[in-house]
Amino acid sequence: MFKEEGLSVELPSKGEILARLQALQNKMSERGIDFAILFQNIDIFYFTATMQKSVLLVPKNGDVVFFVKKSVNRAKEETPLDFISVKDDREIINFIKSMDLKGRVGLELDVLPAQIYLKWTKELNLSDVVDISGIIREIRMIKSEYELRQIKKSGEIVDSVFSSVKGFLKEGVTELEVASMLESIGRKNGHPGVMRMRGFNQEMDNITITQGISGTVVSYADAPILGQGFYPAVPHGASLKKIEKNIPVLIDYGACYNGYITDETRPFVIGKLESFFEKPYKVALEIIETVNEIGKEGVNTRDIFNRAYKIVERAGLEDYFMGYDEGKVSFLGHGLGLEINELPVITPRHDIFLIEGMVFAIEPKFIIPHRGVIGIEVDFIVRKDHLERVTSFPYSLTVV
Repeated sequence: MFKEEGLSVELPSKGEILARLQALQNKMSERGIDFAILFQNIDIFYFTATMQKSVLLVPKNGDVVFFVKKSVNRAKEETPLDFISVKDDREIINFIKSMDLKGRVGLELDVLPAQIYLKWTKELNLSDVVDISGIIREIRMIKSEYELRQIKKSGEIVDSVFSSVKGFLKEGVTELEVASMLESIGRKNGHPGVMRMRGFNQEMDNITITQGISGTVVSYADAPILGQGFYPAVPHGASLKKIEKNIPVLIDYGACYNGYITDETRPFVIGKLESFFEKPYKVALEIIETVNEIGKEGVNTRDIFNRAYKIVERAGLEDYFMGYDEGKVSFLGHGLGLEINELPVITPRHDIFLIEGMVFAIEPKFIIPHRGVIGIEVDFIVRKDHLERVTSFPYSLTVV
């Protein structure tokens, strides 16, 4: 346990870290990758249990070599691995050169800046380079029981936030005011205020509150509902729109505990829900309940999407499902872990079979232009013969 000023956080055991590294080495051997060099902070954290300024060298056989630049003292406290303290990249490059490594090298090409790629491939004379990020994402897709404990604690933060909504959601207050109050609840319950998303130029808010037109505004990120925000420099999130009666308020909240992310959405309404929104709400509810009913190890995520889409088609709501016009996204759900967009992804194109230990969010949402938005998002843990919910707060419409 890591303890500081009353904080107590469970750290992964050395056995857990070594098992993760062994899984990486096994897949490297299967794919013909002789060694890998990891730079991205989340990947390094996953394989070392510390997120300091560092580089991790992983051969397909033998011991890994972990170089730490800063902070050496924090790394000593946090990682169970031995490491080499270095001052700069030059020391690392010279050390790797002395190892005289040959063959194919794996780099995190989905997130590695070109400047780093060009520098290191030139200095180390690397010519046979492949992307190892897919392998890393495959390994991280299956969570250990340790990781599931962290995710469940993250879910407890979600529950605390949604349970507080009735105290802040009032007619006439702005989306931003409600978001600010709920963010403070999350922080007081352990949210570090950071959410991580893999990919170039991808950003996200801890909480997005939308109602009516503000939820229909399209922006650049790959999400069905982003919110309007209140200036072009950050074109997403809560806006200064005032909350009204009878129109659904969608609250999309991302919690984080010890690095692990949960992501859920709930519909709320002050007064009585306008009849126009009842049909898409019931369809979203049916999709959640259907996924909960059929989900278990061995189920194809493509089949999950197709079952959901048939429900949408029967209701005649295809045009508004998961976005409208240019705002449409191609997924119904996404994996969760140290980043919010992990595997598995729930789409009509991907054949990914559920395995115990996967964690994913299902988010059927409807965006109706000039009217508003409504939907639900629920996180699930895959078990052998069922899905286990991460949170306990009801996913049905809450009337304030």
